[in-house]
Amino acid sequence: MPGMSPLPRTPPAGPSRPARAPKELERQWLETPVRRLRAGGALEALDELDRVAVEAPLEIRLGDRPFTVLMRTPGSDEELVAGFLYSEGIVRSASEILALGHPEALLDGDCRNVVAVELATGTSATARSFYASASCGVCGKSSIADLAIAAPPVVSGLRVGRARLESLPGRLRAAQPVFAETGGLHGAALFDAAGTLLAAREDIGRHNAVDKLIGWALERRLLPLSEAVLVVSGRLGFEIVQKAIVAGIPLVASVGAASSIAVHLAESFGLTLATFVKPGNVNLYGSIERVIP
Repeated sequence: MPGMSPLPRTPPAGPSRPARAPKELERQWLETPVRRLRAGGALEALDELDRVAVEAPLEIRLGDRPFTVLMRTPGSDEELVAGFLYSEGIVRSASEILALGHPEALLDGDCRNVVAVELATGTSATARSFYASASCGVCGKSSIADLAIAAPPVVSGLRVGRARLESLPGRLRAAQPVFAETGGLHGAALFDAAGTLLAAREDIGRHNAVDKLIGWALERRLLPLSEAVLVVSGRLGFEIVQKAIVAGIPLVASVGAASSIAVHLAESFGLTLATFVKPGNVNLYGSIERVIP
């Protein structure tokens, strides 16, 4: 992309080591024996191994200090960390991240599950340290005040035709190769108004998939995403809409329902929420004028 200036991914200093094969780092499923319980109670051992999605901890370090642990599916870890730091308000621009990467000084197995970040001097890093499970995008918040969103209302002239919007969940599903293998990962994708796929990411946590997209956009200096549509698998809750607001995304679509707080946030921050999206149906909340009948 013209003008792209990627985030520096130089790991913290350490002894040199051989480069790891990308497939090993990006592996997102494991094969395991499985038995199927048939009607009548008989257990049948299947000839083929079952493929299950990987869930593994990722430790984020700020400098040499452990900061938090995320449960995620390996792959796009640097994007996940950058997007997480941005959506949590720890950094406000790509320039505040001087370097991030897997520390080379650690043992091979540990290295894959740690990302160390060097922030610019003066960056306001929160003292909050927490563990976040794959199912929770707000775990670790210590008070209701921590749920407040420090972002302006979303301003955008985006307009999307209904038929095009209805087609996007199917386009997201087609961009989920690991889900096709395991049935175990959520997906999130960014599209433009013409329906062009900009980027898609998968993770066992839906909020992680969204953070990976935000990290992708941060690296390319594309934030705010004021002309993009975010499509997610599953439902729309606080964690997804909060991240969309921080990233400036005006329209969020899902194949499932929205929660009460998601609808409230959409109305308060000028978002459009589209739920139960499929051919022939779209439910709208918030600034519904962005969807053209």
